[in-house]
Amino acid sequence: MKITGEPLTSEELGFIFPKGSPLTEAVNAALAEMDADGTLAMLFEKWFSTEETAAVELPDLGGETIRIAVENAYNPFNFIDDSGEAVGYDYDIFAEICARLNCVPEFVETSWDAMVAVMGGSGDFDTFDIGADGITITEERAQHVDFSTPYIQLAQVLLVRSGEDRFTEADEFAADSALLVGTQPGTTNYDTAVGLVGEERIVAYDQFGLAVQALINGDVDAVIMDNVAGLGYVGANPDTVKITGEPLTSEELGFIFPKGSPLTEAVNAALAQMDADGTLAMLFEKWFSTE
Repeated sequence: MKITGEPLTSEELGFIFPKGSPLTEAVNAALAEMDADGTLAMLFEKWFSTEETAAVELPDLGGETIRIAVENAYNPFNFIDDSGEAVGYDYDIFAEICARLNCVPEFVETSWDAMVAVMGGSGDFDTFDIGADGITITEERAQHVDFSTPYIQLAQVLLVRSGEDRFTEADEFAADSALLVGTQPGTTNYDTAVGLVGEERIVAYDQFGLAVQALINGDVDAVIMDNVAGLGYVGANPDTVKITGEPLTSEELGFIFPKGSPLTEAVNAALAQMDADGTLAMLFEKWFSTE
């Protein structure tokens, strides 16, 4: 069968409630939020889309357990919440990927140093199959690992205390030799900090959470970090820290795999489908939206 001709009418659908039902307002509020964060678009694409990528047949991994490395210290990608539960963007995205590929995600808490060693060619994938920790795709790293297709476009920014008035832009920060910047070694954020102020004005921290706490305590004057992670820290500390100035860089994030891993192609297929049906947009809005 096929559909032919121009549409005959234009109409809208709605749910029905008894007159005066208090549920009407509650459901409308939920629908507004789902519209804003992309959930409605995702559900529409899932059930009504005619896009070939949304209907592509994905590989079946047969229930295989996939070990995914995370720090559990990089809010909002992966972190321990107030209840002690490990949560974040990485947990949600791999729950969805494995639901589509028929695999079981097993999250392995690993230090950033271990992932840096792998990406630098001096380590190996002995405890995990995939690395997920807000990893920027670079040509140098790609010599030692395979990257997934990009799943987020990001920028590096300056995170500062909310009352900061000594500078608003990176060049003003760089011009004042008394100001210190905190960041994490082995990251592209660290490289950007070196280019901005030189190593002598950098205070290195093993985790970005420690750098942000140092900023709040007044031990450093700014933290260079990815804007999406920065938004997470602003959301958790809205009266304490803020992002200031223009973005310093524009970069893409990807997951890392051992060279030649068959998981790369499988995960890329799932990411393509999730992009087409709106799931990636929904997850981005859930964890990084400032609405």
